[in-house]
Amino acid sequence: MTGTGICTGRVAAVTGAGRGLGRAHALALAAEGAQVVVNDLGVAPDGAGSSAGPAQQVADEIRARGGQAVAHTGDITTTDGAASLVATALDAFGRLDTLVNNAGFLRDRMLVNLDEDDWDAVIRVHLKGHFLPLRHAAAHWRAEAKAGRRPDARIINTSSGAGLLGSVGQGNYSAAKAGIIGLTLVAAAELARYGVQINALAPAARTRMTEQTFAATMVAPAEGEFDAMAPENVSPLVVWLSSADSAGVTGRVFEAEAGRITVMEGWRPGPTADRKSRWTPAEAGEAARELLAAAGTPQPVYGAR
Repeated sequence: MTGTGICTGRVAAVTGAGRGLGRAHALALAAEGAQVVVNDLGVAPDGAGSSAGPAQQVADEIRARGGQAVAHTGDITTTDGAASLVATALDAFGRLDTLVNNAGFLRDRMLVNLDEDDWDAVIRVHLKGHFLPLRHAAAHWRAEAKAGRRPDARIINTSSGAGLLGSVGQGNYSAAKAGIIGLTLVAAAELARYGVQINALAPAARTRMTEQTFAATMVAPAEGEFDAMAPENVSPLVVWLSSADSAGVTGRVFEAEAGRITVMEGWRPGPTADRKSRWTPAEAGEAARELLAAAGTPQPVYGAR
């Protein structure tokens, strides 16, 4: 591990870091000098069970490469688990500079077959699992700022193309990931005064989740070819957003896939009609048709035919 990387001297906590994207982020942060808290509950792809193994294995891997890391196996969808994530960083390394919210799992169903438990579980891990670590980290940084120790803090939230465009068979996941974008925008506005920058990332990479849902797209290439879906392709942007070098970048949403980085531009006013008085339903419909004819065509929902 380097002692002169762009995250040298910074402490990062990464949720869901036992496998996939989270593991790649943790290793990349450590390679750039960060001290890392590796959080993972060690659940199955549908959220069942738990194991301390994945988090500990990644922490051990970082240390074996000469870096500094500790494992955290608390449930970040609970108040106690999220609070202990922040406490672990402070106890182990004396500070917290970056939070990467990444933990999640899938329970895909078409909406007519999606039961309440599957809705609640996915909303909980993705949306509540972002809110609680963010809330506890933000409370720590606000206290630091009020004590005269203004942080230079970063939060990177993980959304998805499903949150930007929707994805057939993933109503619960799409809703959670869209909610994460809204949470990111509000948090960026509220926490700027305390020295906290918050951005969101919509990655595309090979993970346990995407290998199930997009199996054909996620097939590894032949040896020697560029692996476009390797999770390690996404991590350099996460590392940069985690670093002091990203000063001034907040409230933005990025897509990252293979060798491509895109700044996503969200809802903004399009064609508008204003008659300065109340419409009749028929008039409103006629106006809406004209406006839609002048508007751009939306990007299709993933999986739509």
